Amino acid sequence: MANPTTDNPKDKSKNAAEPEYPLTTMAVIAPIVGWLIPGGGHILLKRYGRGVLLMISVVAMFVIGLGMQGRIYQPNGGDILDMLGFVGDVGTGVLYFLARIMDWGNVMAANAAADYGKTFLIAAGLLNFIAAADAHHIALGKKP
Repeated sequence: MANPTTDNPKDKSKNAAEPEYPLTTMAVIAPIVGWLIPGGGHILLKRYGRGVLLMISVVAMFVIGLGMQGRIYQPNGGDILDMLGFVGDVGTGVLYFLARIMDWGNVMAANAAADYGKTFLIAAGLLNFIAAADAHHIALGKKP
């Protein structure tokens, strides 16, 4: 015998349209805070251990990159590698803006260490982007 409430095609399409993980305010705020302040999204979600570990990692990579005389990319429309470097650098959030205000990382790469420093700076930003996405998934409930 068919059940009219569960076999109705309109009910199936209605359930399919509902998102499995509803978008909440915290799912929007946590990744933004996590991008601006490395580890901040996780700390906001009360994942203190992960948040502090991410904060230490991103800030350490950023400081090491600057210490190696790494270059901070500026926004431009020129070479594709410069644009990708800018995206990586801006991933560090407030650290990037602080570096631009203080005019840090505005040097020409004169040695191999400076090239590694530039890579550290970009990798710090990319790690922070991944951490912000992780905070988003935690806030949605996709990840425990």
